[in-house]
Amino acid sequence: MSLKKLSLKTKSRDEMIDVTREVQQFVMEEGLKNGVVYIYCPHTTAGITINENADPDVKHDMLMRWDEVYPWTHKKYRHMEGNSASHLKASTVGASQVVIVSDGELILGTWQGIYFCEFDGPRTRTMFLKGIEG
Repeated sequence: MSLKKLSLKTKSRDEMIDVTREVQQFVMEEGLKNGVVYIYCPHTTAGITINENADPDVKHDMLMRWDEVYPWTHKKYRHMEGNSASHLKASTVGASQVVIVSDGELILGTWQGIYFCEFDGPRTRTMFLKGIEG
């Protein structure tokens, strides 16, 4: 199975981009029938998560709460770039997800979607996909 590199252009400092279709398309293109697909983000200020994709208010609420937990400015932050909050958010979300593939379809719950989470945008970002048969 090949490795696919996707480029994403984010539009705001914090956002969640639904990439479920892109991942499913990769599974189809690769002919992956049964196995897993790895979704990986190689950035220290962005991440990958799985959550509800039916109600857009969920994305709003998650981004709002991450901002409350990790405010953009804090008098004790020491990182010279001034984006400590984005590093904290990205570490909380994580850099990758693994999704099971069965009969060529992603195994996700009824309301689940795969999200690229931007915490220090807008930027051009990269996401990698790798399928493993078996």
